[in-house]
Amino acid sequence: QVQLVESGGGLVQAGGSLRLSCAASGSIFSINVMGWYRQALGKQRELVAVITSTGIINYADSVKGRFTISRDNAKNTVYLQMNSLKFEDTAVYYCNLHQRGPGDYWGQGTQVTVSS
Repeated sequence: QVQLVESGGGLVQAGGSLRLSCAASGSIFSINVMGWYRQALGKQRELVAVITSTGIINYADSVKGRFTISRDNAKNTVYLQMNSLKFEDTAVYYCNLHQRGPGDYWGQGTQVTVSS
């Protein structure tokens, strides 16, 4: 079994920064994809950024140039540095781990609220 524990959400003013962390534990494969998704109130869950175990990264267009995803493979931890936050970044942010075979695992979600 796999557990994902997120931390780092909160309330911040527009233009501010936050850093999210997600630590994975359990049966973790050496090859996987970790990332962040978000779901705003009344909207579908959407991809924010993902990073493979070999360092390949993909960002949503809406966060390019503002958010940076990184990971520490030794710690099975993924980070999301969010700068220049906007009101529209307000959402519940979910950590995701994708492994071929078992599929997807999700964290419990952490609220990010950006005040305008």
